[in-house]
Amino acid sequence: MGKNRKSKRQLVRDEKRAKKRGNDVEEEEERDAKRQRRNDDAAADMDASAIGNEYIPLDDDDEDAPRKLPRHGFEREFFGMLADEEQEYFRRADELLELNDFPTPEERDIFLQNVYTEAKGKEMKLASSQSCSRLMERLILLSNTRQKKQIFGAFATHFISLVTHRFASHCCEKLFLQSAAVVTQELGGLVEPAPEPEVDEETAAIQRTSMEDMFLGTLDELEGHLTHLLSDRYGSHALRALLFILAGRPLNQISTKSLLQGKGKEYVTVEGASAIANHELNTQLRAVPSSFTEAVRKIITDSTANMDATALRVLAAHPTGNPTLQLLLELELSLFPKAKKGPKAKKGEEPVAPVEPEIPEVTTLLEKLVPGAPATFSDETSEATGFVNSMLYDPIGSRLLETLVKHCPGKIFKGLQAVFFGPRIATLLRNDIASYPAIQVLNRLSKEDLADAVEKALPAMPVFVEKGRFNVIKTLFERCHVRGATDQMKPLLNALVAANGGDWKFLVPKICFLDDEADAKAPKEKFTQPDGKNTNKSALISHGSQLISALLGIPGVPAKAIQASLLALNRAQLLRLATHSAATAGILVKAFSTPSQNLNFHKMLVAALQQHVVALTSSQYGHVVLNAIINAPSKGDVAVPFHLKENIMGQLETQEAVLRESWIGRNVWRTWKGDLWSHKRHAWVRWAKDVNPEESRMSAAPKSRKGPAVAEKKAAAAAVAVEGDGDGDVDVEMAGAGSVAAAADVAA
Repeated sequence: MGKNRKSKRQLVRDEKRAKKRGNDVEEEEERDAKRQRRNDDAAADMDASAIGNEYIPLDDDDEDAPRKLPRHGFEREFFGMLADEEQEYFRRADELLELNDFPTPEERDIFLQNVYTEAKGKEMKLASSQSCSRLMERLILLSNTRQKKQIFGAFATHFISLVTHRFASHCCEKLFLQSAAVVTQELGGLVEPAPEPEVDEETAAIQRTSMEDMFLGTLDELEGHLTHLLSDRYGSHALRALLFILAGRPLNQISTKSLLQGKGKEYVTVEGASAIANHELNTQLRAVPSSFTEAVRKIITDSTANMDATALRVLAAHPTGNPTLQLLLELELSLFPKAKKGPKAKKGEEPVAPVEPEIPEVTTLLEKLVPGAPATFSDETSEATGFVNSMLYDPIGSRLLETLVKHCPGKIFKGLQAVFFGPRIATLLRNDIASYPAIQVLNRLSKEDLADAVEKALPAMPVFVEKGRFNVIKTLFERCHVRGATDQMKPLLNALVAANGGDWKFLVPKICFLDDEADAKAPKEKFTQPDGKNTNKSALISHGSQLISALLGIPGVPAKAIQASLLALNRAQLLRLATHSAATAGILVKAFSTPSQNLNFHKMLVAALQQHVVALTSSQYGHVVLNAIINAPSKGDVAVPFHLKENIMGQLETQEAVLRESWIGRNVWRTWKGDLWSHKRHAWVRWAKDVNPEESRMSAAPKSRKGPAVAEKKAAAAAVAVEGDGDGDVDVEMAGAGSVAAAADVAA
């Protein structure tokens, strides 16, 4: 049998393929090296351009001298690159952790320990690697206290380079946030046992160091570079995380997350870390040592010590520096309030000495932003007046003004209200930028000032509706309700109705844009308003839905008007309201939890939704409306009649096979207890009627004349324990010979 030989053409082809594979490998390595150099050069160029005229070039004669930024006074470190074998190992480990495809938890723990061992000494290379920094974040998420301290020890003396690095900054931020709860635990004496005896002396010393000292050591490294970190593209996020931790603020709130990270930031997580991330100490105010409070004060002072009013104004309009400046101002006003003056002395008594201030006599950040306030507000040429006027209409600076209005002392707020906001509140509320600081002003106004602001804003109601300023209208209604300004509520509602067609029934369709067919199909597209500005329609629908929900929650005429508008919706409008978005569906959910003066409101609304049951069961947002119906009680101020629930359940039964094919359908079937309906109909009836079967049986049990003890025994013998499990099934335990008959009587 002859040998299987390749043709000459095939050999040439194989040689070309081998050469191409070799060239591809070389090109890939060269691209990785160039990418690393380009990232470092871009970071250096960005900082150099930010320095401007203050930049002092290095000596050109010394080409080998490390590149430095004299303004910041630190050398950018390069930690080296992982070898190809190491990079492949860590990349594969990252994939395995993300997939979480381990047979048992013990095998996963062994795998993690091996990764920690392999990563020892390479922590900074991993953190600064584009492909492996995610693995470092996942390791931090899964680390215990000892391992976190070990990473802190590895990063020590290099934090300024790490927090300003494109990839390593995310690892530092994750390390700070995950270690915050440890400080509180150590403060309360809840610490882990001493280090294991087999570790070396250096590791044992790191593990004996408290987490408080590790945070303070990190701050010592960053101390001379705080001004630079305020506006650094990567370092500002780490600085904000440190400030939240030092102040003991909750770390899992939405407002906190919006300040800590941008909208486009990648969220790195791993299976099994949710319990650590959602630790109760991260969801509430945490106890912190006094050294942390002093550290916050020092950061605020040091970071703005060399800034004058002009520099602060520039920083306030900086897209990266503004959020950090907001946080500094908020912490200063909330943690270090001004000392109050002593009480006034009565006639014939000596004046009482004022309370000594707790803060050292230094110029605060508030005084630098608005020097001499509120006395200087009346001077049009003063720096305080110039700052407020320049920030009012600035897209970025207005956010700092919001923080100032929200947290400033009452004396300064009264000055802002009297000079800037009170006389021109209607004009400011109409503006798409100035309306946000003006809303914060409305939230702090007294009843009398609020009534005056409503009177000035009423003529502008058509403009609010036309430009989509639904958040302004919502704030006006909510504040009038909170302050008890009932006299202003009716004129506000009349103005809103007049701007939307002059009838209650037009409120929901117009404010939620239910009549716009084209936009209902493509809610994320942009459109042109009559004023010529491009606006995101989905955001307007969301704001309009929030306004409708707020009006539903205000008893009296506002809630009555919205309920009448909901009942007037046609079939297509009602389906679009239930399925368009989470905000629009939330209106119907809110309607099923709000009492109504119309006793038939909930009944008529459910009857109108019955024809859309099949469509709602397959809708991402509509299924929550369907679940709200079954969760509503069958009796009381908010009541959905039982026969309507039974009719809907009958429709769901015919769609059981379809429902089980999707997670939305399974959610509906589970919420409506479909298995209970199919197997134990009488138990489902009792559950849907919202009646406690045990109480009903005990109340119906005949009373014995032989005494309460005998009666209790007979009642216990006739009791049937009916309990629902997680799948909606019911377990029935027979308590005596007459149990079956008793259960049949109750079911009948």
